[in-house]
Amino acid sequence: MEVSAHTAAALEEATRFDELGLAPPILAALTDLGYQTPTPIQKQAIPLVLAGRDLMAQAQTGTGKTAAFALPLLQKMLPHANTSASPARHPVRGLVLAPTRELALQVHEAIVTYKKNLPLRSTCVFGGVDMKPQELDLRGGVEILVATPGRLLDHAGSKVVHLSQVQFLVLDEADRMLDMGFLPDLKRILNLLPAQRQTLLFSATFDDSIVGLAKSFLQNPLKVEVARRNTAAETVEQVVHKVKEDDKMDALIHVVKAREITQALVFTRTKIAADKLGRRLQKRGIPTGIIHGDKAQIERLAALDGFKQGTVQLLAATDIAARGIDIVELPCVFNYELPYSPEDYVHRIGRTGRAGASGLAVSLVSHEEERLLGGIERFIKRDLTPAPLPEITVAAAPRAEVPAPAPTAAAAAPIQRSIRRREAPVCALLMPPAPRPPEPVAPEA
Repeated sequence: MEVSAHTAAALEEATRFDELGLAPPILAALTDLGYQTPTPIQKQAIPLVLAGRDLMAQAQTGTGKTAAFALPLLQKMLPHANTSASPARHPVRGLVLAPTRELALQVHEAIVTYKKNLPLRSTCVFGGVDMKPQELDLRGGVEILVATPGRLLDHAGSKVVHLSQVQFLVLDEADRMLDMGFLPDLKRILNLLPAQRQTLLFSATFDDSIVGLAKSFLQNPLKVEVARRNTAAETVEQVVHKVKEDDKMDALIHVVKAREITQALVFTRTKIAADKLGRRLQKRGIPTGIIHGDKAQIERLAALDGFKQGTVQLLAATDIAARGIDIVELPCVFNYELPYSPEDYVHRIGRTGRAGASGLAVSLVSHEEERLLGGIERFIKRDLTPAPLPEITVAAAPRAEVPAPAPTAAAAAPIQRSIRRREAPVCALLMPPAPRPPEPVAPEA
């Protein structure tokens, strides 16, 4: 069911969070974060969710989807908020399912931030780590649970968590869950939930499989779309460079230097390719992390933490990471290899240009990938004209009207040593070796 024109117009009147019917403790947390104006998906979704409707919501990544369901979820949990120490007073009432560990953690971190003024408990469970700490949290009682489907079924099977009192279910990145084969797990989980519940389905793209999922799991849902179907964010500059497959590494490093890119996600199609790319970049002296499904959780978290802290410049990643990485003001993503699915292209480049900020998406396309590029162009309904690699500009000299004072010999020495260190590899390759001074001749006796 589509939102009526009258309803949509009424929702558009809300220009501040305090006009959306949220409780003061939630508004105070938003104020502390500096949030004042809701995004389009938040303006449309939050009132509908608070009214108790099931919802199908489509919006581009980076448009505030997490807050669009997390804020009304907290509002719905307010009547159950309490400070009791008894686990029985804290049954799971709100459940959020996410396809990847990274996305689950990201969603839970947002919920923790939004609920800081509320006596509500929450936790996050996912695979790849020890179950015991998760079991302790679940046995202690939580009102809000964020989970990946497989690990949730593990806990449910061992009777650590009970879902019979869930009133609010969110399927986040539902299309990715279907792509990853989670439909059987989703059906098993839904059989553990009460039939009377409110269900929200959020996705960056809609196709027939998503519509079919919605018909199976949602009751008379409203449908909200705040962006054109299957399009990339308009704030992202999309650039294509045609290069030979064997030249991609050099082209990647060239673009990073020419555009002075401080951080970027670099996407490959396979885990093996991500490992190989990461190691090659590290050997070239570029701080690079690697993240994909076969990495241990501690390795994935370490790579993400280094990337967020800025100690890692490039992060080689597979598409499984495209939905779970949220870096504020990430300037660039690279398609080192084009994805087989055009939808994955949209998700990849959606990691940059978030929340209205500008971003850059660079695709390095070999001759063998031209068919994939054509499929992407048809999907996003936009031509991506190849461009030559950017030129590396030399730093301009100081302006004449503001001459810089000449450095003293002592001050210039470390600068010259630094320059020599940086230029040494180039000199060794391009210049003949300097003649060796003659050996000193000992005086005759």
